[in-house]
Amino acid sequence: MRVVLGIEYCGSGFSGWQYLGAGRQVRTVQDCVQQALASVAAEPVHVVCAGRTDAGVHACGQVVHVDTGARRSARAWILGANSALPPDVSVAWAREAGADFHARYSATGRLYRYFILNSTARSGALAGRVTWHYRPLDHARMQAAADTLIGEHDFAAFRSSECQSKSTLRDLRQLRVRRAGDFLVIDAEANAFLHHMVRNLVGVLLAIGAGRQEVGWAREVLEGRDRRLGGVTAPAAGLYLCRVDYPPHFGIPAPRGAFLPAPPA
Repeated sequence: MRVVLGIEYCGSGFSGWQYLGAGRQVRTVQDCVQQALASVAAEPVHVVCAGRTDAGVHACGQVVHVDTGARRSARAWILGANSALPPDVSVAWAREAGADFHARYSATGRLYRYFILNSTARSGALAGRVTWHYRPLDHARMQAAADTLIGEHDFAAFRSSECQSKSTLRDLRQLRVRRAGDFLVIDAEANAFLHHMVRNLVGVLLAIGAGRQEVGWAREVLEGRDRRLGGVTAPAAGLYLCRVDYPPHFGIPAPRGAFLPAPPA
């Protein structure tokens, strides 16, 4: 039986999603989730996720699946797993799926949200949950630059050197910059993302918003296809995997929302 689950986590205390093996003494989300689900299933399970997140990156819309011989109700999966999970990880929902569903390969899109506290003073309460930028940021300039990146392009300049994807062609469907008081929120939506792609996009937008680069620089970086020309990778702390999209017939529930509220449109 294939079981699909929605996972939420605060990434601050984890070395990323991916389990690195029994010999590595690091804390990962996958390892925590696998152990918790195995306790409910009373057998070992392997968890497949929609998107592997890096150390420090959060999720309120991660989707995973496991194959198991155990038959449990949705309530049993949720309550049983959550009783075995640490406070910074939780199962939000669970349901059965057919063998044709795959958490990663059935996905048609992903939405990441990046939070920036643009204020002279940093926040102790939001440490690790948002990125702090004390210099004033012009969100209108950032949006003008973001608009030049929308569409299907070769995003080689926005991937990390460790990225193992065979193709760097991605369809960036949305890159939206909004301000709400001292907060800037950047929504990035695409069919899929390269390793560090969102954080590298944000890094370019931050340089433009701070006035260190012109609006046209974003497009120059894109067309240069050279990561070395792309500036600084934005910190992981402000990044959330908020939603994974699937064809409607799979009946995948909508996520409960980001850990922080989105500002009004």
